[in-house]
Amino acid sequence: MTAVVTTLKNSEIIYPSADGEPVAETYDHLYAILTTLEVLKQYLADRRATVLANQFLYYAQGFSKLRVAPDVMVIFDVEPGGRDNYKIWEEGQVPKAIFEITSPGTKSEDIIYKKDLYEGIEVQEYWLFDPRGEWIPEQWRGYRLGEDGYELIRDSRSEVLQLRLEIEGKLIGFYREDNGEKLLIPDELASALQAERQRAEAESQRANELEALLERYRSQFGELSQDNA
Repeated sequence: MTAVVTTLKNSEIIYPSADGEPVAETYDHLYAILTTLEVLKQYLADRRATVLANQFLYYAQGFSKLRVAPDVMVIFDVEPGGRDNYKIWEEGQVPKAIFEITSPGTKSEDIIYKKDLYEGIEVQEYWLFDPRGEWIPEQWRGYRLGEDGYELIRDSRSEVLQLRLEIEGKLIGFYREDNGEKLLIPDELASALQAERQRAEAESQRANELEALLERYRSQFGELSQDNA
């Protein structure tokens, strides 16, 4: 287990980066976490931001047990790339958006403890996604920080990410607000790339066929031009 050490008042504070707990309860939950992570990482690749998944978020310097491990968290105005864990006091930024891939087993923790915690440290948006619809019939529930604390999000829009969220089976679909394009998950991206390669190959083959036809015409009739028509 790796750890990061901070010296505070002449004592050594150890901030673990793992606790031996599984990442997710089921394959559906794990896949939802990993696809959300990868889609948002690609979306923010040219921004000064990072996206982390299932890593400890430490929110009180000197107290290594005051930590939480969000399924996916998005932090702006920090150096891109991964971390073993995330300490708010070192990075200087609180996560802007957090996604918890929830289940009946984590329901109480997600809607009470984590909701209160994220509200307290001023995470701007908190999203709950239930991939199997086991306790959230509509599968998602979002909260946005207002003047009096968290308010229910009713329009499926992430203001901080400038994305629209849609439920697509057991995954979250993300759509850009500026042009409506969907952020492709890895499987969709692979299919799109394959289709593009096939289209390019078909166009290349058609171009070769036209070039061969033109050469046959030239060999029979010489150079063709509008003047000869």
